[in-house]
Amino acid sequence: MTDKRWTVLGESLINYSLDVQPGEKLMIAMYETESYPLALACYAACIKRGGYPQIQFMSEALKHQVLKYGNDDQISWVPEIEAYGMEWADCYLALRGAFNMSECWDIPNEKIAKYQKAMGIISSMRWQKTRWALVRVPNERFAQQANVSYDKIMDMFFEACDVDWDEERRKWEPICRYLERGKIFHILGRGTDLTMDVGGSEWSVPEGKGNIPDGEIASTPVWQSVNGYITFEFPSTIGGKVIHNLRLSFKDGLCNEVSADNDVDYVNNILNSDEGARRIGEFAFGTNFAVDTITTDILIDEKFGGTMHIAMGRPYDGSYYSSIHWDIIKDIRTEAEVFMDGELIFKDGSFLIFDKV
Repeated sequence: MTDKRWTVLGESLINYSLDVQPGEKLMIAMYETESYPLALACYAACIKRGGYPQIQFMSEALKHQVLKYGNDDQISWVPEIEAYGMEWADCYLALRGAFNMSECWDIPNEKIAKYQKAMGIISSMRWQKTRWALVRVPNERFAQQANVSYDKIMDMFFEACDVDWDEERRKWEPICRYLERGKIFHILGRGTDLTMDVGGSEWSVPEGKGNIPDGEIASTPVWQSVNGYITFEFPSTIGGKVIHNLRLSFKDGLCNEVSADNDVDYVNNILNSDEGARRIGEFAFGTNFAVDTITTDILIDEKFGGTMHIAMGRPYDGSYYSSIHWDIIKDIRTEAEVFMDGELIFKDGSFLIFDKV
C-alpha cells in the first residue's frame, strides 16, 4: 500500500510550493524508480489543478553509462530535450531519488567534472526560466547512506517537509531584516576564520517554495570581499563524489587553495569549470530542526538546524554566471561564533539576536 504521506506532500508541492495554475505546463524530472510514488502524487495533483504535466526519467545508472562509454563530446553534451523542457515548462519539479554514491566508482574525476559542468548549464536554465522546486526523495539507499533505519529517515523527511511555512516566515523574517542591516560577517570555528561583505544583499526567508524540505536563510556576499579559510566537518558531495574534511582558502574573493582527505584534483576540476566557480555565491544558515541526521546529501543537509553553508559558484541574484552551484555544509553547533560588524550574533548553533528584532 502506498504511504498516504506521498499524496499529502504531492498536493503541497503542486498547490503551494509551485502554485501550478490552470493551463500551465509542468516538467517532472523523476530520478530513480523509488521516486515513482511521489511522481504519481504530483502528476495527479497537477491534473486536478488543470495543469499539463510531463514526466522525464533520470538515473545515476544512466549517467554512469554515458561516463563509461561516451567520448568527450558525448560527456560534454548539454541534452537538447532537457534544455527544450526548460523553455517549454512554466514549472519544473525535480524528484531526486537517492542513489548509490559509488555508482561511478570506475570513472576518472576529470570526466565527472566535465559532465557536471554540462548539467550545470541545464540547472542554470531551470532557475532562470521556470518556477522550480527540488526534492530529495529518500529510499533504502538513502537510509544506508545516513547510517540509520529506513523508518527513521522517512519519518525525518516527512516531518521536515510538513512545516507551517507561514509560521516559519513570521519567525525568521525579523532575523533576516536584522541581518540586512549588517555589512561584514566574520565566521570563526574549527579550522575556520572567514570574513565577507554581505552588505546590501537581501536575506531570503524559508517559505517552502524551492528546495524541499526548506529551512534556510540565505544571502549573496560581495564575492571579491571573501578572505580567509573554512573547514567542513560534514562530508561534501558533488557529482556523486564524497569529499571528507574539505578546506577552502580565499584571497580577495577567489578560492586559491584546496585541501581534503581525498579527491583534491576532482574538487579543483569542479572549481575550474568557469570564471565564477571559485567564488562564493551564497552564505546561509540551516533553520529546519526536524533535520537531525547528516545524510551526505546537500538538499537535506543544508537545512540542518544550527549549521551554516556556503555555495561555490552561481549566485541566485544573477550578479555573475557560473554553471556550478555547490552547497557545502559546516557544523557550527559547537566551537563556533559568527560576528556581524563586530557584534556576536550566533554562537554554537543558535542566533543570539531574537530579543533584538
